[in-house]
Amino acid sequence: MELNDPVQAVREADIVYTDVWTSMGQEAESVIRRQRFAGFQVNEALLAHAPAHARVMHCLPAHRGEEVSESILDGDKSVVFEKPATACTYKRRC
Repeated sequence: MELNDPVQAVREADIVYTDVWTSMGQEAESVIRRQRFAGFQVNEALLAHAPAHARVMHCLPAHRGEEVSESILDGDKSVVFEKPATACTYKRRC
């Protein structure tokens, strides 16, 4: 299912997953991407439409204040791990 309305997309979500808007190699497009995706930021206003149990994930590294607000990234609904902790866990499993 593809949705272009972020409010509709989170209404029944258990997990809200986001990623950076500008990946490596797309730096020249960063300004236009921020403008085009601004309405899709995962923030308090958007999560107000999600179920109370919904959690937020990000694959990291996050651009705080762009695709996800700092308060959400660091808040109770976040299941995002700090990069060093994730890397350390990954190394132990290898």
